[in-house]
Amino acid sequence: MVTTKKTAPKESYGADSITVLEGLEPVRKRPAMYIGSTGVHGLHHLIWEVIDNSIDEALGGYCDEIKVELLPGHRIRVTDNGRGIPVDKHKSTGQSALEIVLTKLHAGGKFDNNSYKVSGGLHGVGVSCVNALSNYLRAEVRRDGKLYAQEFKRGASQGNVKVVGKAEGTGTSILFEPDDSIFETVEFNWKTIVSHLRQQAHLTKGVKIIGVDRSDEKQPRGYSFYFDGGIMSFVRHLNRAAQIKNETIFYVQKRVEDIEVEVALQYTEEYKETVLGFANNIFTAEGGTHISGFRSGLTRVLNTYARKKGYLKEKDENLSGEDVKEGLTAIISLKIGEPQFEGQTKSKLGNTEARPAVENVFGEAFAEFLEENPKDAEAICQKILLASRARQAAKNARETILRKGVLEGLSLPGKLADCSSRSPEDSEIYIVEGDSAGGSAKQGRDRGYQAILPLRGKILNVERSRLDKMLANNEIKSLIIAMGTSIGESFDIEKLRYHKIIIMTDADVDGAHIRTLLLTFFYRYFVDLIHGGYIYIAQPPLYRIEKNRKAQYAFSDDELTKILAEMNVDKKDIKVVEPEEEAALALAEGEMGEAEMGETAEGGSEKQVEARKSGIIVQRYKGLGEMNPSQLWETTMDPAGRVLKRVMIEDVEKADEIFDILMGSDVVPRKKFIQTHAKSVRNLDI
Repeated sequence: MVTTKKTAPKESYGADSITVLEGLEPVRKRPAMYIGSTGVHGLHHLIWEVIDNSIDEALGGYCDEIKVELLPGHRIRVTDNGRGIPVDKHKSTGQSALEIVLTKLHAGGKFDNNSYKVSGGLHGVGVSCVNALSNYLRAEVRRDGKLYAQEFKRGASQGNVKVVGKAEGTGTSILFEPDDSIFETVEFNWKTIVSHLRQQAHLTKGVKIIGVDRSDEKQPRGYSFYFDGGIMSFVRHLNRAAQIKNETIFYVQKRVEDIEVEVALQYTEEYKETVLGFANNIFTAEGGTHISGFRSGLTRVLNTYARKKGYLKEKDENLSGEDVKEGLTAIISLKIGEPQFEGQTKSKLGNTEARPAVENVFGEAFAEFLEENPKDAEAICQKILLASRARQAAKNARETILRKGVLEGLSLPGKLADCSSRSPEDSEIYIVEGDSAGGSAKQGRDRGYQAILPLRGKILNVERSRLDKMLANNEIKSLIIAMGTSIGESFDIEKLRYHKIIIMTDADVDGAHIRTLLLTFFYRYFVDLIHGGYIYIAQPPLYRIEKNRKAQYAFSDDELTKILAEMNVDKKDIKVVEPEEEAALALAEGEMGEAEMGETAEGGSEKQVEARKSGIIVQRYKGLGEMNPSQLWETTMDPAGRVLKRVMIEDVEKADEIFDILMGSDVVPRKKFIQTHAKSVRNLDI
């Protein structure tokens, strides 16, 4: 047999093949490059970009009040009493400065140090991006006793800037409506906005920040934040429900050349660590050089003090970075003239000069704090020495685990059914609840790239446990070995064996609890996997709708109603059956004999037969084990049709608080949370 190689037709590739995107076109073409995503995170990022401009005015000393309003029609308005964006014409373009700021990338007053000594909007694309990704934007400026206004649609000016009235004082107001053709949703989350405003008020002491929700005109609501204590108030807020070790909160604020360092910290009885870093009020989720400098200074000072006071004997090894983390709550805020962030979303600070600045300023001040506050210093040392002993025990346990993993060779831990692929980028692991669901998943999966790890029951609540106790739990050990990254000081994300770690649990209360326990485990010990986008939650269907032997699946009650409506059937006319009733339903189609009917249906098939008269039957799934392998593959594991939710941390402070409430040792906050949210629970299985 002779085969011939097909060749692609020749096409010219010259200058005409190159596409040049003008103005704001690149933003609309690739929005995720500028705001991170087109989901909920990216939607709220639009607000943060506008607020950043007002915060920059505040940091420069030109603004002391910022107001953010959520308006009907998914609109947001941000108003400040700063200097107001200039409206006079730019010499080189002939356009007003306001129009240039709103329509040109990398245009603004932040590229020289004359207009802004400190700025969060490093790249100068913030407000122009918001304009590009909005159906409508209106900018109003108060300057020279006049009120100026200019309107835009999807980034394009609808006319020149005009004087529309008189105005007192100065300032800028930006009203925008996100483009619903770009974003997956245009529904803003009020709690997310309020949390961000509170955070910014903590970081910008002396500035009043107001949030008002007018989306429901009949029931407006609002908050006003003002903190003289700044990040000290922030630490106190974070620790409001915790048992405190050092009553006196450590605080330092000092300028070194063009870098202003501000640090506050306090230790608690908790096992977890909460360290939040900011550069020019921008939260650096991935840390950076300022966090490295803080950690280095903290470990060095505590080792020096512990040896000086005899808490550490000559034979004792030094305290490690892991030891001094336990129970630590700290805020590190930097104000720097020319910040070097990684990417427009500013998740990591890269300035090399920031590390020694923070380490020296913080280290010197913290050493003085320990000497001047001996009771607080003793409480801190007791806490970290206990953590050090626990770390040694955990280290021994971890080494045992790793040795076991090596000895087992190819037979990986637990009941793991591994995939044949050895490429982490192509591999995924399903963490499944129970042997029943695990069996279905193993049979239904694609063995080439899908691994299955069934869990036996509920894993340990790591929020209330140290590392040594956690590593004694067989299910957790199996999971750590399967992932391949190790844990704690020896954690190495480069050794991750699967780039999709998928939590797949039942759609009931027990399943939700197991999912929460796993998320607590990942958040407290593998937060880098969450930041890296490796953790997912599978969404198994709640219902199977069958008509004429063809099945559809619904993942919510609303989706079920929609599918039935498309079939011209009222949901009230359909009987939703449990899996054990399926045999009786088969009788309605003559798939069983009379003798089988009595044993299976137990006289309860009459309503089920009535349900079949319409040719439609709806089955409610309570667990993954109720699906056969082909159904589980089709609905939950097949990349072509499955629904996966990537786990992301929108608000670190809120995430930390929620895990502490739900999984911590204090019962009162958890009881209050349950009472507050009990009425909003749907489909509760009792």
